[in-house]
Amino acid sequence: MCADPNRATPAVEPVPDEPAAVATVGDERTLLVADYHAGYEAGLRRERGVDVPSRAPERRERLLGILERTGVDRLVVLGDLMHSIGDPGGAERGELEVLFESLPPTLEVTVVKGNHDGGIADWLGDATVVSGAGTTIGSIGVCHGHTWPAPGALDCEVLCLGHEHPCVRLEDEVGGSRVEPAWLRGRIDPEPFRDRPEYAGVPWLEGGDPPRLIVLPAFNDLAGGTWVNVPGQSFLSPFLPEGLASGEAYLLDGTRLGSYREL
Repeated sequence: MCADPNRATPAVEPVPDEPAAVATVGDERTLLVADYHAGYEAGLRRERGVDVPSRAPERRERLLGILERTGVDRLVVLGDLMHSIGDPGGAERGELEVLFESLPPTLEVTVVKGNHDGGIADWLGDATVVSGAGTTIGSIGVCHGHTWPAPGALDCEVLCLGHEHPCVRLEDEVGGSRVEPAWLRGRIDPEPFRDRPEYAGVPWLEGGDPPRLIVLPAFNDLAGGTWVNVPGQSFLSPFLPEGLASGEAYLLDGTRLGSYREL
């Protein structure tokens, strides 16, 4: 169980102006990113006939820059490291091979398997690959978000996930609008989880404070997402939005927008 009173209180702090967060538990610092979607441009050409120049070098340099700035011990990708549902094509696989060759040699890497990650565990030998239902980092649970989280990930002080690619649509005084990637943060609402048999042993569902829930923005800024403040938008995760109580949205620069339902 993660709710151990002898463990240090975990901190999950967004990296300013970046779709990434640093999770600190005790002396270990971990960089969390979600939805890297390597090879996305090749997927656009293949699936939609849209020709977009590859941004693989920019993605790689952005991630390497964040790693250098934060000086973390570990990198955890919360699913969808790659874009192909099945085996990756040459451009996608090449992007990931160059990325992993560029990572600091002492950096530990864990990939939570997303719905786009196919058979990634069969060929990505430089990382630990875990189920999309998730795992724990000390008292922090991590999962991708396309399935219900593992009981252990849910029974933590904080649950972090991706998959949703949350965005907000903002309008100005003259009717113009723009879409910005956003963080969603709040407390887990127990109701969607309470009657599921796999969570019968999770103590806080019987009483107590639910864990905090953090939905990370997509690292890949081409990949679109769920406009969380637009009526009629369907969430992708099976436990959202019902599983998020009093959810608030934040921009990458830290601007607090308030309840995403009221934007």
